[in-house]
Amino acid sequence: MTSIILLSVFGIANLFIGFLKSKRILLPLALLFLVVVFGVNLIGWNNTQTYFNNMLTIDNYAVAFTGIMTLSTLLILPFSQHYLQEDDQNLAEFYSLLLFALVGAIMMVSYENMLMLFVGIEILSIAMYILAGSDKRSLRSNEAALKYFLMGAFFTGILLFGIVLIYGATGTFNVTEIGTTQAMNDGVMNTMFVLGLLLVVIGISFKISAAPFHFWTPDVYEGTPTLFTSFMSTVVKTAGVAAFYKLMVAAFAASYATWFPTLIAITVLTLVVGNIGAVVQRSAKRMLAYSSISHAGYLLMSLIAFNERSDSSILFYSFAYSIATVAAFGVMKLVSDQRGDETFEGFAGLGKTNPLLAFAMTVSMCSLAGIPLTAGFFGKFFVFAAVVEASGLMWLVVVAVLMAAVGIYYYFKVVVAMYMHPAGNYEKVQVNSFTTFMLMLISALTILLGIAPALVSDLI
Repeated sequence: MTSIILLSVFGIANLFIGFLKSKRILLPLALLFLVVVFGVNLIGWNNTQTYFNNMLTIDNYAVAFTGIMTLSTLLILPFSQHYLQEDDQNLAEFYSLLLFALVGAIMMVSYENMLMLFVGIEILSIAMYILAGSDKRSLRSNEAALKYFLMGAFFTGILLFGIVLIYGATGTFNVTEIGTTQAMNDGVMNTMFVLGLLLVVIGISFKISAAPFHFWTPDVYEGTPTLFTSFMSTVVKTAGVAAFYKLMVAAFAASYATWFPTLIAITVLTLVVGNIGAVVQRSAKRMLAYSSISHAGYLLMSLIAFNERSDSSILFYSFAYSIATVAAFGVMKLVSDQRGDETFEGFAGLGKTNPLLAFAMTVSMCSLAGIPLTAGFFGKFFVFAAVVEASGLMWLVVVAVLMAAVGIYYYFKVVVAMYMHPAGNYEKVQVNSFTTFMLMLISALTILLGIAPALVSDLI
């Protein structure tokens, strides 16, 4: 709760600081705000607290995912330095919206009441609608914002209708009470409850880009400014999956047999669409968009397993995926801004002109592909281990492994371009020392978790 209050206060304070003539103080202050929030959040470890008449619960689950999302935001912000160079007048608003979006994300992982989940989703979504269209001079950005807003509003209505139907069937919005009611009835449900459950699953599946509700993702990711795409692909997805898992465990555990067929169909479709769709892309940014869809499928596998390994595997996978994705979008932003090319050929010769950038991108691609000695390898390993323990799901692991092999193909398109293709007319990408340090830090963290995964996997 303290983290939510601090982020809200910092976001408002940041708007007033934006009135200063110098914009260069904004990035250091935003980073300082996030460091403070990250530290305060850790104080809540092993100290469960409830707020607002048991509508919000801060426990180890919420603290762990809040830490991941705060750290992801902290790693993303250094790549916003080009706004300083351009003396962008909207910089304070950008940072404040990111802080407000993080407030919504934290509410999504700490809710105890479905109304609080809905409020968290709306706070997060509204901020992202604005950021998606923040580049007002770009038609792609305007298109992305409009598509995201229209589709988001439509599926938010579906989610809210589902919540209302569940309330009508159970008489409560509290997820624990809903779960208790279902357990007492031995999972027996009326038509209203089943329909509400289906609509809630559809609504949250849209938020995490799960197929067949993924159709907005490639266009929105491509049109949104890359800095905010990285936030959308990491923090938004982590919050959505964590909220989804908590909801299914707390409220719908007794209804597992009812929602299992739907979710397993969504999971398989997400894995196939995400990976096959990424193969045919020429744009690295659209490839990462389809990659984001495929990773939603791997995260949903842990949810389907629904055992004692699920929460820790979702936590580790979310962290491993987030840091690798931040590095990938960070390098791609530097390359596309200076070379004006978002295709794979834009990375040509980067291994010779910018060895450190190429190294950071290689580590990121290897982690996303699940190559050993990177965090992504153990992320997939923990997910597969959770599914293997669930009876009758070995075939799902086989499908996932085949799709992971497909993933290696399209991720290594970037690596091949960096090391095998000549730079041609492309010059060296200019990178300041702070950004280089952050990329090396992310790469080191990715490799560290690939060697010692227990640093994160044993937290919850």
